[in-house]
Amino acid sequence: MDFSLTPEERQIRDTVRSFIEKEVMPLEPEVLRNEREGRPGLAPDVLRDLRAKARKSGFWGINTPEEYGGAALGPIMSAIIAMETGRTFVPFTFGGSADNILYAGTDEQKQRYLIPTIEGERRSCFAITEPGAGSDARNIRTRATRDGGEWIINGEKTFITGGSEADFVMVFAVTEPYGVTCFLVDRDMGWTSDPIPTMGQWGPASLVFEDVRVPEENILGELGKGFELAMQWIGQGRYMIPARAIGAAERMLGMAIEYAKIRKSMGQTISNYQAIQWMIADSQVEIESAKWLTLYAAWRVREGMDARHASSIAKLNGAVMANQVVDRVLQIHGGMGYTKELPIERWYRELRLLRIFEGTDEIQRRTIARNLIKGHARLGLIGE
Repeated sequence: MDFSLTPEERQIRDTVRSFIEKEVMPLEPEVLRNEREGRPGLAPDVLRDLRAKARKSGFWGINTPEEYGGAALGPIMSAIIAMETGRTFVPFTFGGSADNILYAGTDEQKQRYLIPTIEGERRSCFAITEPGAGSDARNIRTRATRDGGEWIINGEKTFITGGSEADFVMVFAVTEPYGVTCFLVDRDMGWTSDPIPTMGQWGPASLVFEDVRVPEENILGELGKGFELAMQWIGQGRYMIPARAIGAAERMLGMAIEYAKIRKSMGQTISNYQAIQWMIADSQVEIESAKWLTLYAAWRVREGMDARHASSIAKLNGAVMANQVVDRVLQIHGGMGYTKELPIERWYRELRLLRIFEGTDEIQRRTIARNLIKGHARLGLIGE
């Protein structure tokens, strides 16, 4: 069993790390300053410049098929790249990507939505969560009623990532008697959004649809098959969440180690104290565990295997790990860790979200347990 990366994969990893360290990390003080003053961490022009530099380096459309101008690096390298970008809290991602379910569109839909999104000309958001239907996506209340060649959508969505910035939405609505259907709805068709303040820098929004008329040709996929599309969207990204968390946890653990080596208490550096050493050791063990669970889930995706169970395990483990590590790192830094002079408290607030979105800890545990109880997953079988 070979766990090594190929020379090409190592080169990609090292190039991404170099780009993050040289081009992105130096922006961290600016991001903290902007956020304290109520502005977005990165101005749009700065983000465009960063993505342009990355594109010149060959990093564009990490998961995008080559036929659409992407690099198509695959799930494992995508996870490794996410670990590298996760090492900074600067809200940067490589450009050239689009939501995976947009590839299910018609040729006309791809020209109107998919390709402009890949090129950065349009911005999308994914809207399934509602005030009364969070983890229970099957309980959505938004309705779409047919009226001739159009559908009239009424309902509300909440905690929608990118909802305030998007110019079109993939919205899921009940279409009786067919089931749930996904619609591509441009903002100028009439839906509105309002930002939701949160404890971290995640900027979700609530979306309101009041008699929004959508043409029949804006159905994404098949009528009544929206739930399957929603699960494809959620499932693909689930293992990427712990990947970014691993990068953040490794960066913070490195900060804690360096601080422990210079901070003195009672005549010696705190790195000599067993309490500090155990926090460092436990954090390293948990990070490495999360790393291999995440890469295993990505490997299953690459091999075309059912990765849902492995992704739930990776997501649950990674989210809990990140929160435990940031708490220890803050504790090691003491009062300084609690101040806004260091970015630890920001990471503390940001990483707390991981245990909630894309399926809460409780939902992941429910999924894992039910898979085992019903025999969808089996114990003790390596490689299956």
